[in-house]
Amino acid sequence: MVRSVSEIRPLHTEEAMSAEALVDDACVRVPAKTATTVALDFGRITIDEHRVLYLFGTPGQERFRFLWDRLLVGTIGAVVLIDTRAVADAWYAIDRLRRHGTPFIVAVNDFGGPFRSADEIRDALALPSGVPLVEFDARDHSSSKFVLIALVDHLRALGLDHGT
Repeated sequence: MVRSVSEIRPLHTEEAMSAEALVDDACVRVPAKTATTVALDFGRITIDEHRVLYLFGTPGQERFRFLWDRLLVGTIGAVVLIDTRAVADAWYAIDRLRRHGTPFIVAVNDFGGPFRSADEIRDALALPSGVPLVEFDARDHSSSKFVLIALVDHLRALGLDHGT
């Protein structure tokens, strides 16, 4: 998602899977997976001369969990990106965001996995009705931009827009 929407050439760290990653990553749930993130992704969107949106794509694997609390400092909102083939993998991110008090939305990126209705996803993640759930294609600029607009709309609805 960061790669598709950033105005700058994004830093992205997706690499071919190693033998170790085949054990650690979601290969059991996502057997066709051939690449994995080896660090975080970074991008930027300039809103106007005073406001810039910095994008951090944090890997969901357990080995990167030490990054979360540090990245959440100063964060006003987040997008939890889920894969329909591994919905439960979003639990850690949602838990960290809730504990930190960071508002978030859930973006469903369907990689051709099993169809999951919005109700099924909400039930699986115990999402309250107030948390927006949007479908998108992370590879598509317009679709990814729609997700960020949904996040800003959610922050505004909560009274947390910080002048956006």
